[in-house]
Amino acid sequence: MTTTHTTPSAPTPVTLLGTGAMGSALARAWLAAGHPLTVWNRTPARTAALAAEGATVAASAADAVAAGTLVVLCLLDDASVREALDGVDLTGKDLVDLTTGTPSAARAQAARAAARGARFLDGGIMAVPPMIGVPAAGGYVFYSGSQELYEEHRAALEVPAGARFVGTDPGHAALHDVALLSAMYGLFAGVSHAYALVRSEGIAPSSLAPLLSEWLGAMGHFVPGAAERLESGDFTSGVVSNLAMQVAGAPTLLRTAEEQGVSAELIAPYLELMARRLAADPAYGAEDTAGAIGLLSL
Repeated sequence: MTTTHTTPSAPTPVTLLGTGAMGSALARAWLAAGHPLTVWNRTPARTAALAAEGATVAASAADAVAAGTLVVLCLLDDASVREALDGVDLTGKDLVDLTTGTPSAARAQAARAAARGARFLDGGIMAVPPMIGVPAAGGYVFYSGSQELYEEHRAALEVPAGARFVGTDPGHAALHDVALLSAMYGLFAGVSHAYALVRSEGIAPSSLAPLLSEWLGAMGHFVPGAAERLESGDFTSGVVSNLAMQVAGAPTLLRTAEEQGVSAELIAPYLELMARRLAADPAYGAEDTAGAIGLLSL
């Protein structure tokens, strides 16, 4: 019997432009996994620690890009990316932009990359630096753009955090990123209002915390339920607490806030949105509140 031995491929060399808090976390994850790493930062002093850990420091962005095919950008903003790549030869390069930006900015970056002979993948990081390189932390990155680039470099991209490809439209990673962050801030707004209410009576927020976590978990069914209603267009089947009931109860929330000396600015917009939906047609009163989402389209 003949035994065939497969030689593992060597870790892909990675170039990283940007060594701020997130960039440095990404760099250390690649270094720990044995990937040859070249780094560049506009402020050279910020690369010193990584150099001591085994990274090669490039004198310029152009030198860093020339060091390898896979080039990851983790900079301040879209303008920083354009500035860093200005005049750099991108022919044959695979650009992965992990800089936080908008869908339109990602599409523009993809177009510029293609015009200069590079493949492009945009990314939206759903993690904070301490979660990078720690699989159990649950962080991941949305990717969109060149699927060929994604598949070819997937092993390297999955080193810092999990990878989720969300489509060939370069703007979809940023869109998913911002959608999740927007929902997060909505949650933060509600929690902040709840804590402000109990603190007005001298009640310790820590005493409310377990109740609040339990309640929000129980209300999690709204997420898949709203998605199903938006896709089907059916806002009336199986409704438990309809729009009319929600609007009728809103004044109690607002009066309580006023009586407790707490601003209602964090919850008032959503209450007003539901009221607008009901005012448009009383028949909407029998609907689930997800129907009000349509009013957000400009």
